[in-house]
Amino acid sequence: MNPEPNKISIGTSGFSYPDWQGVFYPQELAKAAWLAFYGQQFNFCELNYSYYRMPQAQQLEQYLAYPVTFAVKAHRSLTHERLQSQQARQDFLEAVSVLQTEHHLACVLLQFPYSFGYTREHRRYLLALLEDLDRLPLVVEFRHPHWYRDSVFAQLQQGGWGLTMVDAPQVKGGMPVGEIVTSSIAYLRFHGRNRENWWTGDSVSRYDYDYSQAELKSWLPRISAMAQQAQTVYIAFNNHARGQAVSNARVLKRLLQL
Repeated sequence: MNPEPNKISIGTSGFSYPDWQGVFYPQELAKAAWLAFYGQQFNFCELNYSYYRMPQAQQLEQYLAYPVTFAVKAHRSLTHERLQSQQARQDFLEAVSVLQTEHHLACVLLQFPYSFGYTREHRRYLLALLEDLDRLPLVVEFRHPHWYRDSVFAQLQQGGWGLTMVDAPQVKGGMPVGEIVTSSIAYLRFHGRNRENWWTGDSVSRYDYDYSQAELKSWLPRISAMAQQAQTVYIAFNNHARGQAVSNARVLKRLLQL
């Protein structure tokens, strides 16, 4: 049985890719109109520019004009460089809070690298960061499989923080596949299954993959299980090369009858 349609929002990781013009965006469509066009087909989008540049409130205010709910990827100073600066956390918090107006904020995505292993130092860092940003709905994505344990799930659940599930290549050192839900938000990211480039590729080639309908269909039972546990399920396709994310998101929407 399919879950309730209004519980699930599907979109892509980012929307402003030049190679989408002529593939998703009409060739003649001005870049300034891309998000409006995107919002006609998807009601959810994951913003990832905020990882590279600290977001500003004035920038994010512009997104309030669109019928889209946004997840915001945390700036790299918080997850990769892991600066202890309270100012960086406060700047990020204040900027992203703008999207909480009229429920435009789905959540903040804290994506940690593989180097963020399960150590006492990292556990303390994560807890402090989650507590500092607790005014925002938070979901955590780990890339090191040692975080995938019951004690971590229990602590996230206690704090009301979400855990990101991923579809990615099943390689040594990769994350397992699951449907764990630790908060009112269930979050799922499709990274593709490009085994050859997973450890060596860049931000494009690592995720360069086109899912088959059968591969997406195999996720339906897990998505249904996540929807039964959460108030909302957000699904983001990160395989953005050549508009593959858009194509795959459309297929999954059709499979879920959304």
